[in-house]
Amino acid sequence: MPSLPSTMKAVVLPEIGPSSKLQYTDSQPLPTLKPGQLLVKNAYAGINYIDTYFRSGLYPSAVGYPMILGQEAAGIVADVSSEGDTLGFKTGDRVVWIAQGGYAEYTAVPAHRTIKIPEGLSDDQAVGGFLMGMTALSLVRESYPVQKGDKVLVHAAAGGVGLLLCQLLRDIGAYTIGTAGSPEKCKLAEQYGANVTIDYNANTNWVEKVKELTDGNGVDVVYDSVGKTTFDGSLDSIKRKGKFVQFGSASGPPPPLNIARLSPKNISLMRMTVMSYIVTREEIEYYGNAVLNLIKDGKLKINVHKAYDLKDAKQAQDDLEGRKTTGKSLLKL
Repeated sequence: MPSLPSTMKAVVLPEIGPSSKLQYTDSQPLPTLKPGQLLVKNAYAGINYIDTYFRSGLYPSAVGYPMILGQEAAGIVADVSSEGDTLGFKTGDRVVWIAQGGYAEYTAVPAHRTIKIPEGLSDDQAVGGFLMGMTALSLVRESYPVQKGDKVLVHAAAGGVGLLLCQLLRDIGAYTIGTAGSPEKCKLAEQYGANVTIDYNANTNWVEKVKELTDGNGVDVVYDSVGKTTFDGSLDSIKRKGKFVQFGSASGPPPPLNIARLSPKNISLMRMTVMSYIVTREEIEYYGNAVLNLIKDGKLKINVHKAYDLKDAKQAQDDLEGRKTTGKSLLKL
């Protein structure tokens, strides 16, 4: 490996605020390694809604400000800490990781949050499906273990996680109802496996449509990453003894809930985060390797909306929040 520079390109968030707070720099100091860490030279970083939650203050930052956003990236190990357990990783290894600081040329990441990229899988495809793929896989395997024939409602079905859910649910044999915000997005969700879709902008009474499609019973499970604008409708769409899995707040946080609203149909409500499913090394290896192998084997198709230049991180977040994207957005480093 060539000698390491002392500075790097990065996008820094100095404080909580709108996307205009994101600041591009080409003179950010290179991270220093702590015991058990790897220095990864990133090729592509993933852009996720959680980045906007940290930027806006919806989620508190554990590292404080200024901070570098970005939960995942793929690239090459440029250096390995001489202390701590680095799990046998070595310089030159192609890896994908989930930690913090992806909007940068280099990131110091814990070895235990890093997975080797299989041969034959490109960096953009690996990171394009990593965090979102682990989210989708844990939703259908743990949050609500979907069985063949289950009726499932997927909100934002043309989004990054949504398109992966459509594929996984199709392969399980579930009946998937997807919602999206345009005819084009609905068509895309159907191409990726949704049995039927509802354009909630054209059909504002989408709850009645869901009930019509389920013979008046409702669905076995709702996977809702939208939050505020779909929360009440999601509750109404669930059948007796069904489950509501809420895992995102694209339209804002859901309203406060009187728990008594769950009792008429004995509904179970869960607020899921993939981070609580991949706490141990065993868990991240299970989900991370499973997703990468599904992508490599062609069983999960990754729809990359666009790979933005690092300096265009603001535009990338604006497009994501403005519902202008389908599939996955990346930063090219």
